[in-house]
Amino acid sequence: MKTQDKRTTDQEGEDVTGFVKKNLAQLFQGFPLAVLSPALIPETPVTGVVFDSRAVQPGYVFVALQGGSVDGHRFIADAVERGASAVVGMQAGLEPGVPYVQVVEPREALAYLSAAFYDYPARQMTVVGVTGTDGKTTTSNLIYHMLLAGRKWAGMISTVNAQIGSETLDTGFHVTTPEAPEVQRYLARMVAAGLTHVVLESTSHGLAQHRVSACEFDVAVVTNITHEHLDYHGNYEAYRAAKARLFTSLSETSVKAQGNPRLAVLNCDDRSYSYLQAVTSARQVGYSLRADAGADLWAEDIHYDASGLHFWAVSRDFRVKIDSHLVGAFNIANILAALSACVFGLGIAPEDAAEGVRQLAAIPGRMERIDLGQDFTAIVDFAHTPFALESALRAAREMTQGRVIAIFGSAGLRDRQKRRMMAEVSAKLADFTVLTAEDPRTESLDDILEEMAQAARDTGGVEGETFWRVADRRAALRAGVALARPGDVVMACGKGHEQSMCFGTVEYPWDDRTALRSALAEHLGVEGPSMPLLPEV
Repeated sequence: MKTQDKRTTDQEGEDVTGFVKKNLAQLFQGFPLAVLSPALIPETPVTGVVFDSRAVQPGYVFVALQGGSVDGHRFIADAVERGASAVVGMQAGLEPGVPYVQVVEPREALAYLSAAFYDYPARQMTVVGVTGTDGKTTTSNLIYHMLLAGRKWAGMISTVNAQIGSETLDTGFHVTTPEAPEVQRYLARMVAAGLTHVVLESTSHGLAQHRVSACEFDVAVVTNITHEHLDYHGNYEAYRAAKARLFTSLSETSVKAQGNPRLAVLNCDDRSYSYLQAVTSARQVGYSLRADAGADLWAEDIHYDASGLHFWAVSRDFRVKIDSHLVGAFNIANILAALSACVFGLGIAPEDAAEGVRQLAAIPGRMERIDLGQDFTAIVDFAHTPFALESALRAAREMTQGRVIAIFGSAGLRDRQKRRMMAEVSAKLADFTVLTAEDPRTESLDDILEEMAQAARDTGGVEGETFWRVADRRAALRAGVALARPGDVVMACGKGHEQSMCFGTVEYPWDDRTALRSALAEHLGVEGPSMPLLPEV
């Protein structure tokens, strides 16, 4: 229930809405999941919902998650000692000394309890979800700018930042969707700010772990589903099924006063198309780079130049000119995906959507140019999958008649198959490759680089001539810059906007953009930022 004069603060002390305090029974009203006990949930006052016992404050509900290497039930006593007013978990027979609610799936319960605490904010907005292996952040930003150009009050939650009105928040998310309490808190702040639309980047982890459950999606968009995160999902089919949750959830969205578009936006050029088409009961539109693919929206008369992309977006009902500062054929697909969502699902005029594309100058860490006046092009890109790296390298070819120099690594404790695949891609498409550190975590960096080097050799690469191993990423960036001649393109791939790099179990401050600026300044003999410090490797 909303009030105009009673306000509360969220878990971080921010005044987010005009909501009165809740009690435990209210949070479970209309709860869509099975509650195993108790039969009657008490009206215990609640001031917040968390899953980390260290974040508990007096009056909070502590949700004990179970899975992976941590069992939250072990920390119930600590949560109660810190002032938890109630506990939710999946183990039977617990008596923590405060009301205990047993549920089947605590992670999913966390999402719905967080939404209930904030009065289900997603039900008060039109919610656009964007998923895919590559291009999620770019497509989310494109949709957001199209909504603004179409005079909609819009917000956005991405893995780079959250946009709430004129306020940009550096979320610090490490490649994935934030946890459910954070998502719902941001949505509540958007409702309080008077926003009517929100774009929510939805990763496979975010979908599989119910971080975006209770988000009441109205439009679901996919960019592509390629090789990624198989370390977590096990195989491509499971990974694809996690992505598909975004589309199957459209049928579960509550009836909203502003209407329910219930639109699925699918990529006709991607291997996921037939599968998603079959599992999605919602209205569907498809986009393609080809006019003969039978899509609802396609691209014609594509041109590339130094200023970016230029093409016509064409449907059976309209034809609109697109001029974009973005580069690369993959961004044509991202633009078509965003256009499909906005024009077919959200009532944005094609001309307004095109203006939104034009207004988007750049996205942090996505084909971001670093220019200190050098006579070659230097770029930082987030490409950390084989498909994304291939797309980035092909985009670099479109930008230059010179050589392409790629600098990248592959993360430890993650999908091992892509190490070889990425090295093979670079050996084929780049003139020079520098293999380096990229979040090795507790794995041996030398072993990771050897796997990649072997793949480069197997693809015809010659170590010391066409590719090098430089374990220290600082030195690798310097080496790539030193190789460059006038007109070349130097690309630092894999980290993009991220603000840290993990060695062992420690996250060290790191920003590829700052590091590349430092390497360029050193190369040019001018003053620049200091290179971030990393452990000896």
